[in-house]
Amino acid sequence: MPGMPLPLNSDEYPTRDEVISYLKRYASSNNFPIHVNVRVDSVEKSDCFYVHTSDGEVYRSHNIICATGSFNKPFIPKIDGNSNFNGTIIHSSHYRNSASFHNQRVIVVGRGNSAMQIGVEISEVASSTTLATLQPVQIIPQRFLGRDIHFWLTIIGYDSFPFWRLGLTVGSPRGAIDMGSFKNKLMSGQLKQKRMFTKIYDDGVIWSDGMKEKIDSIIFATGFQPIFPFLFKVEGALDDRGYAIQRGGASNTVSGLFYLGLSGQRTFSSATIRGVGSDAKYIVKQLKQNKKSFITLAEKRI
Repeated sequence: MPGMPLPLNSDEYPTRDEVISYLKRYASSNNFPIHVNVRVDSVEKSDCFYVHTSDGEVYRSHNIICATGSFNKPFIPKIDGNSNFNGTIIHSSHYRNSASFHNQRVIVVGRGNSAMQIGVEISEVASSTTLATLQPVQIIPQRFLGRDIHFWLTIIGYDSFPFWRLGLTVGSPRGAIDMGSFKNKLMSGQLKQKRMFTKIYDDGVIWSDGMKEKIDSIIFATGFQPIFPFLFKVEGALDDRGYAIQRGGASNTVSGLFYLGLSGQRTFSSATIRGVGSDAKYIVKQLKQNKKSFITLAEKRI
């Protein structure tokens, strides 16, 4: 992130714990006035924004940046029979490890990185593991000519190209970046893939060819919806789905309202740690052009 590189060699991959530690150090070294474990319940706007939080506080600000990103609400598609299933249905965001799926018959819905990573891990302990997909899984090699795929995306300019200026939204690649075992697991049959099932019954699923299969657990690695329920009271901020009406991170309809971390917000990398720095600079530039001074939520309470 801006001003503090990760303490790793450029060709290393940081672990989960290293990223968490890095973010904590980043916040601490910059003395950010962060209030943890506080949820924003609602935002209202009249002369300015009024932010109501779960601990009973009300903050006032002329500008707000919603930096909660794209991964706000886990999305599980509506499928006939969901409520009748006797087994377990979870979203990938609630998956922790494979221990509870030992000797189970498991279906993982999806074909992206999360689906593949979970499927590979569970296939080591489950009696059967199947990926249910609308299209066959596309495997993308993580390294090409000895360098990570994202290195090449940066070199050719795809990583930072301003697609938003062309009215285009670019999300994640339509495939799974192979961490080293994806392709082998699929080719060996240890991790199977089938066309998405059409219905769920009490003991399992009905596949597109009409065949029934008994299943113990279904994990939906089907992404998230970038919704902002706390902005429902701000007139014109959201569309009918609850998605932000914005362009390049600035609200099209509400003065002083900005966003950070949305998929494809300005570039391919907007929803990533490496991409938010550029977008943040753009938003700060917009704020400086605003005639009213910027007051952070933590600076002024009512």
